Amino acid sequence: MSDLMRRILFLPEAASSLAPRVDRLHFFIIGTTFVVGAGIGLTGLFFLVRYRRGRSPAQEPAMAAPTWMEAAFAGVPLAFFLLWGALGFHDYVWARTPPRDALDVYVTGKQWMWKFAYPDGPGMVGVLHVPTGTPVRLLLTSRDVIHSFYVPAFRMKMDALPGRYTELWFEAVRPGRYRVFCAEYCGLDHSRMRAEVVALEPEAFESWRARQLAQPTWVADESSGEEGTRGPLARRGAVVATRQGCFQCHTIDGTPHIGPSWLGLYGREQPLTSGDSVRADVAYLTESMMDPLAKVVAGYAPVMPSFHGRLSAGEVGALVEYIKSLQPERPEPPPAQEPTYGPLPR
Repeated sequence: MSDLMRRILFLPEAASSLAPRVDRLHFFIIGTTFVVGAGIGLTGLFFLVRYRRGRSPAQEPAMAAPTWMEAAFAGVPLAFFLLWGALGFHDYVWARTPPRDALDVYVTGKQWMWKFAYPDGPGMVGVLHVPTGTPVRLLLTSRDVIHSFYVPAFRMKMDALPGRYTELWFEAVRPGRYRVFCAEYCGLDHSRMRAEVVALEPEAFESWRARQLAQPTWVADESSGEEGTRGPLARRGAVVATRQGCFQCHTIDGTPHIGPSWLGLYGREQPLTSGDSVRADVAYLTESMMDPLAKVVAGYAPVMPSFHGRLSAGEVGALVEYIKSLQPERPEPPPAQEPTYGPLPR
């Protein structure tokens, strides 16, 4: 039934775990409105024929509709709208909550291309390689204007905004090549801003990633002028932090300084001077670099300058990965004591 509806509506194949959820809700809404619309149309046609000009129907006194009929007339459509809203909200929450073990990929939109970078080093332009059956979280940003990352076969779309990160996740369910479009008008060559997602079997993806990591060099963002050996984004983030003077205010050993220590910062709840708290995730770390006075951590002076325009999108992603990598070492549990056996007391 779903395949038939997709063909009737000219929809692309459903190639992600989200796509069937979106399609089911879509088909349910279309089916319900079609049945209701057909009923209203047939009723109107009946009255047109039954009371057409030229007939002299018997005059009947005006009738008042009973209360239950008025309640049903208003309540049934309301119930359907509430049902659609509940189903849509359920799927929305599911689609906006990436699994903890998702593979992170940094996506940068610029006129007129998409660039992809993996935390362990490989970077591609125009082609995103992902394994099937594995959740993938995309962290999107833009270097110039607003773009929108849209994959019709996955039924997903998310804006990429300058100076901040947005995120979405998906799980490809079958190998293949799937088109990526920009769904937000972004200038002269907007219609040519395309890319593709290449979904591979897990073994093929690991083989591809190993080949990428074996390459001797990587090319950084043109704006940074940075070149060096290919390696994890976290290692590049350490270089960026040194160049930008981040260690003059932040430590990586847990010692408080002018600013909060980066050790164990990622994922931690940070109390703010406003009395609220915020989780130190990708969005918060990015906002703190671009607009550091928006959310000031309690106990620290608002002295951090803005790095908006000073850091490229790739450098922001590298810094975030570096901060994520700074986690305190957990002590090894002591070895279990073997029980001693001896003769039982008499």
